[in-house]
Amino acid sequence: MFKYEHILTQPVFFLFVAFSFLLTFGYFWGRRHNKEIFLSAFNDLMEVFHPDDQTFTNIGGAIGYHANLYFRKKGAFLSRVDATITMLPRHSWLYFPISKLIKKYDRLFIELYLKTKPAEECHLIETQYSRFVGAAISGAERFNREVVTWGTCTFLLYYESMETHTRLMRFIDRNPEPGIIRHIAIVPDQKKCFIFMIPLKGQVARYLTPVYRWLPSVVNKS
Repeated sequence: MFKYEHILTQPVFFLFVAFSFLLTFGYFWGRRHNKEIFLSAFNDLMEVFHPDDQTFTNIGGAIGYHANLYFRKKGAFLSRVDATITMLPRHSWLYFPISKLIKKYDRLFIELYLKTKPAEECHLIETQYSRFVGAAISGAERFNREVVTWGTCTFLLYYESMETHTRLMRFIDRNPEPGIIRHIAIVPDQKKCFIFMIPLKGQVARYLTPVYRWLPSVVNKS
């Protein structure tokens, strides 16, 4: 007879088995769900940018991926796009609630390397996101600042000239909902545009495309 056979009949044992099964199920469900988010986001990036070459790298197991997109076509206003997606640890049901409380949502950071240096720096940033650690605008005091309503969200608009202000407001008027966009920044010193989005499945291309089409009017303005 098995020495510890009595343990197998205890309610605690069945709870342990059920809990272990639940964690195992959650692990595979979470990995699959995160993979679907990553593939959807990066497929949307390909659909929007149509790069000449690209590389994809896993940087965090089931929660982090990085993409480099390259452009060699004549007339392209971009030389490269870097994108990093970090996701909530859905595969770890013990840590997932804590991460959800702290990070709140998945994150897609996009850096667009511009061939032409923009004339001015500007930012369009959602007010709640602006309070997150690392989201603060460097040298914000030197910009004009305005609170604007974009769809159902409140954004802070940072700009230097009224011409840039007009271009930003025109973009908002033509795109009445920010959707998953939380920050758009044009930084001349780095010759970059930064975009932060929440990578909901099937939504990245929808809200990234208008920004991509609008950028040349800002970058190439006289």
